[in-house]
Amino acid sequence: MPSHDPAAPGRRLRRRVQANAVETVMGLPRTSKDHEVARDLEVPMPDGTRLLGDLHRPVDATGPMPVVLVRLPYGRAGTAGLLFGTTLARRGLQVFIQSTRGTFGSGGQFRPFATEHEDGMATLAWVREQAWCDGRVAMTGGSYFGHTQWAIAPYADPPLECFSPHITAARITSVFYDHGAPGLTNALTWASQVGRQERRSPLAPLMAPVERTHLRRVADRLPLRAADVAVAGGPVAFWRDFVDHAAPGDTFWDHADHSTVDMARLPPANMVTGWWDVFLPGQLDDYRRLREAGNPARLVVGPWLHGEPGELRALLASEVAWLDHHLRGGPAPAGPPVKVFLQQADTWLEMDHWPPPDRTRVTHHLHGDGTLAVDPPPASGSVTATEGTTRLVYDPADPTPSIGGPLLQGPGKQADNRDVEKRPDVAVFTGAPLDSDVDVVGQVSARVHLRIAGSHADVFVRLCDVAPDGTSSNVVDGIRRLHPDTVPADDVSVLADGSLVVEVELYPTAYRFRAGHRFRVQVSGGAFPRFARNLGTDDPLASGRGGSPYAIEIVHDPSDPSTISVDQLR
Repeated sequence: MPSHDPAAPGRRLRRRVQANAVETVMGLPRTSKDHEVARDLEVPMPDGTRLLGDLHRPVDATGPMPVVLVRLPYGRAGTAGLLFGTTLARRGLQVFIQSTRGTFGSGGQFRPFATEHEDGMATLAWVREQAWCDGRVAMTGGSYFGHTQWAIAPYADPPLECFSPHITAARITSVFYDHGAPGLTNALTWASQVGRQERRSPLAPLMAPVERTHLRRVADRLPLRAADVAVAGGPVAFWRDFVDHAAPGDTFWDHADHSTVDMARLPPANMVTGWWDVFLPGQLDDYRRLREAGNPARLVVGPWLHGEPGELRALLASEVAWLDHHLRGGPAPAGPPVKVFLQQADTWLEMDHWPPPDRTRVTHHLHGDGTLAVDPPPASGSVTATEGTTRLVYDPADPTPSIGGPLLQGPGKQADNRDVEKRPDVAVFTGAPLDSDVDVVGQVSARVHLRIAGSHADVFVRLCDVAPDGTSSNVVDGIRRLHPDTVPADDVSVLADGSLVVEVELYPTAYRFRAGHRFRVQVSGGAFPRFARNLGTDDPLASGRGGSPYAIEIVHDPSDPSTISVDQLR
């Protein structure tokens, strides 16, 4: 066994006080057990680089035990050590937390996503060779250290006992390039975080509002290549990769995509995420494919933004029970495998499948008079016809702003959209007041028939909930970036007259529209700075300086209507 740090009474007391505080904040039952930590264990990589890890182990442990492996770039001590190392070790589990390449003492350069498969597989082999490991290994973590699980779990032989890729996705880069649109705010936020994390002041959380304002100002500037220097004080490898490899068809990010693996080879999976989490669509697709492959996966989706306290509490509570079952023979998790929060109803739904089978697909049509209705537009020439198009112009010099929505850091979630909806570059279509509550649970998608002046454009669609007092709150949205190299495609059809039919995948949801409320759909040419402005030109993301406004005409044609479709519970 490795030698552990001295367990002097003062140190053990301090560790116990910290653990009790974490358990209180996270809503976990108290335990009086102590654990010990072996710091800075070196793990050799095939290229000679050495990565550092800490081993958390119950003080009363004897002999080899199963290991919970955590690989992350955010440091082994602090929050990660407390939430995963301390919490799990005090419950009888052994945890090895490793800093990924180039972070917090580990050798090499941190090039996000680039070496996690090779480094992860070498680490797994090393752990299994240690005298304190009985050969059984599980993995846990969220976000980037959910990605490090996907980089190992499909390829491990023998397989992992289980894994828990929370708030992440097998194709993690989907959050940075959502259907071709670069996610500017999320990418710049993360570049700022990883670029400064090892020299960040302890008082940094107090400066968060100032930092958000600064980040927004930096996002406004063109060109974008050196934005990392402005927010992080120096070049950040991830940011340079993000802006340099944003073109359609660029294969640079293939090494970060594990979505095409054989799901039948994966061990049991446990997932916790939120309706406002940036990885939600990919995570739910991963879950669906795991279940279709026969995997006994479990899923919890709550009303949370990425990494907010409620999400972390649910994650830890779920993980304590999950790992106890798979590594210590504890009771199996009770209840159906899927548990989702129905927003605006303040209730949880339990079900056997996602998406739920007891749902009806309902389609609403966008009419030329700004209304939204189940009935399609009348035929041209009829007395009640709303002919023609709805026209708007997107100007990259004054891009349509984004508010609310799924973000890596708040504020996000729901916001009042009325000021945005007043802009001439946003088309708005509003339905009649609902006679009764409507529960939208499942997929949401739009089909927009349009003409675009030019070959470069974005189509952003947002579904809102309009209250009786007029407040318009965003529920879900989606975007599709149009580029000559991606049109036509499976989700973009070119009609005989040159107009386009664009399928836009919005976020899935579980949301109750109350009686008296109305559905509203926004269509615009962008949502800045959440997504990088479309310059209307072929200029690269990194070096583009100017831009060209472009007009969008939404066509209201009964033979090729513009629609939004939602899954409603029966």
